[in-house]
Amino acid sequence: MKKMRYGLFFGDSITYGEYDGVFGGWVDILKRYALQKYNEGSHELILFNLGIGGETTDGLVRRISNEMEARNAAEGNIIFIGYGANDLASKEGVQVVDSERFAVNILKAIQEAKKYSDDIYLVSILPFSNNVDGVVVSSGKLRTNDEVLIYNQILKNIAAENSLHYVDFYSAFLEDKEILLSADGVHPNEKGYGIMAEIVIPIIENYL
Repeated sequence: MKKMRYGLFFGDSITYGEYDGVFGGWVDILKRYALQKYNEGSHELILFNLGIGGETTDGLVRRISNEMEARNAAEGNIIFIGYGANDLASKEGVQVVDSERFAVNILKAIQEAKKYSDDIYLVSILPFSNNVDGVVVSSGKLRTNDEVLIYNQILKNIAAENSLHYVDFYSAFLEDKEILLSADGVHPNEKGYGIMAEIVIPIIENYL
């Protein structure tokens, strides 16, 4: 008997796939892959891209309960949570979501997600391009790669302490970030999104 599961991807514009006019971002690549596999005889895995541009973990905490309730597959769910690039940004010297609140928010979201799934993946924050590291950009936001390390460590610790999976996109981008990031220095380009999808394909294959 074929199973039907849902994959829910919570996140910001990087989950949504912004700046990728070719493939539509890493989650869309995975959607097409899962559908192709289903057509070839695999189990059905329906993926929902729940990324919202500009969102922080404050927004995640507000909506995760309703989103999960609306999309709860009887045969199981896989949940990906990818936040931090907006949380760690500073505006006029004030961090949007400081590291302490970030950790609390992630834990709250996990608590909610665990009501619906044991398969929860925390997604690392990507490094920023050298040309925006520590620079105030047109949106008024300032981001640093030092903060990325701090917030990623929080995610790693939470994953380890709660027996969750950690998806390390950061390491895959670090050496080639200037090639894999778009002109804004924050979002991946189509090549970068392709690499993200390649990293996650072996994960979703476990459910196909």
